[in-house]
Amino acid sequence: MVESPENKEIVKKDFIPHFFPTYRITRKLYPLPIILVVIIAGILAYLTYVEAGFQIDGGYFSESEMGALGGLLNGLIYTALAVISAFVIIYIIKKKGIGVLMYIFGFSFALIGFFQTWFFGQIVLYLLFLRLPHLFYLFYYELIILSAVFTILMMYQYFTSKSIKTKNFVVLYIGLLIGASMGVLMPLWTTLAILVGISCWDIFAVLYKHGPIKVLIDIASTPEDGNVLSDVELQQKIENGEYEYDTSKLEIGIGDLAFYSMLTSSALIQTNNIFVMILTAIAILVGTGITISGLKRNKILPGLPISIFLGIGTMILSWYLISTFFV
Repeated sequence: MVESPENKEIVKKDFIPHFFPTYRITRKLYPLPIILVVIIAGILAYLTYVEAGFQIDGGYFSESEMGALGGLLNGLIYTALAVISAFVIIYIIKKKGIGVLMYIFGFSFALIGFFQTWFFGQIVLYLLFLRLPHLFYLFYYELIILSAVFTILMMYQYFTSKSIKTKNFVVLYIGLLIGASMGVLMPLWTTLAILVGISCWDIFAVLYKHGPIKVLIDIASTPEDGNVLSDVELQQKIENGEYEYDTSKLEIGIGDLAFYSMLTSSALIQTNNIFVMILTAIAILVGTGITISGLKRNKILPGLPISIFLGIGTMILSWYLISTFFV
């Protein structure tokens, strides 16, 4: 531990294994990955939904037939799937050890990386050769091969390289692909229901003492500074203002990046207004900043709730104001 200018002891946080899907960055630059995923995912979503006209009413229940109720049911189903998956993963880890996560992450990222790269690659090819469809089919099979090769190389680098930049690239890339695709596929009410449901789950999973994410971090992490204080003693000193956690370096989860970009992509294509998207993104950045400020007194905090709730509120309010007074 080191001492801060305010005479508080600065406690370094536990070390998280390199293969965990988090974007590592200094506190001052935390907006950078969020801005990048928002912009790139937004471009992909707009090209897919508006320019290419790929519009599918995703989800288990159709909103076009059931309206908001369909969206609510979809949100409940996707949230339930996330809850079940988290507890299953924790169970497997307790049985097989933390190393099994490498295979779970590897399989999941490879699957998403290949199919999403192929999918958005087709959109780009279609728009490039809109007037020359024979060229689209000429490059179609090459695109499949390139997507597969790119995914294999990306996964190989992720699990063999110790470079933070390489890891950050993969986390950013997978996160924005998930956000863009969900922003395109999920209609408005389903999107809102998923984001609210997952944010509420994030609170439980991170803050509850038996929450899956908290348990996972506790299992995987090891102290960086050899701190001899017990967790109870440390927490008491933090609450008393004697100690605070080091927040000079942060780790933003891939799920946070994915859902941030899902919301902003949905805001863009649902409202067809870039200003609504920009205001929503700003609200997410503000929410993330508020969450980060709380990390001085907490080892880990859920990254979604404040940012997503501020983002949703800003999207709805700005959408209403712009459509009422400026259109």
